[in-house]
Amino acid sequence: MKSRNGTIVDKEKRPPHIRLALRLLHVYFSFARGMTMGVRAACFDADGRIFLVRHSYIGGWHMPGGGLERNETVEEALVKELREEGNLRIIGKPQLFHVYFNTTTTKRDHVVFYRATVEQTAPRPPDWEISDSGFFSLDSLPEGTTDATHRRLAELRGEQGPDHRW
Repeated sequence: MKSRNGTIVDKEKRPPHIRLALRLLHVYFSFARGMTMGVRAACFDADGRIFLVRHSYIGGWHMPGGGLERNETVEEALVKELREEGNLRIIGKPQLFHVYFNTTTTKRDHVVFYRATVEQTAPRPPDWEISDSGFFSLDSLPEGTTDATHRRLAELRGEQGPDHRW
């Protein structure tokens, strides 16, 4: 399958039970929440490397993040997700970069995207959610890095303006 920029997309087929569970979650969220909102961050260490994760339930390497819960601010969700997905601690204040409309899974999701300087407090072992993670040089991203991740990095570098869709 080819992406918007013509590169081959590594689509890992999700097992049927994972597809069913994700579908049921989305049906639940369509009733429980009129709109969903999540956070993601481009997390850089002191050496300028970016932190990426591979989820067990979706293919490719992504920037860490996740959904907001009720009574949770965006920055609280960001701190929580970075801690959970990478044992990352934000140094200083994260910089809000842009808010995107994300129609990848539903037609009602928004992603609040930050740039953050981080340090890892402990190695992040794989588990049921995160199958792999690590810091990577920007000129040596892992095979399977998602198109959205490449687009966000180009936007951060100023090579293109922010797209309004994730």
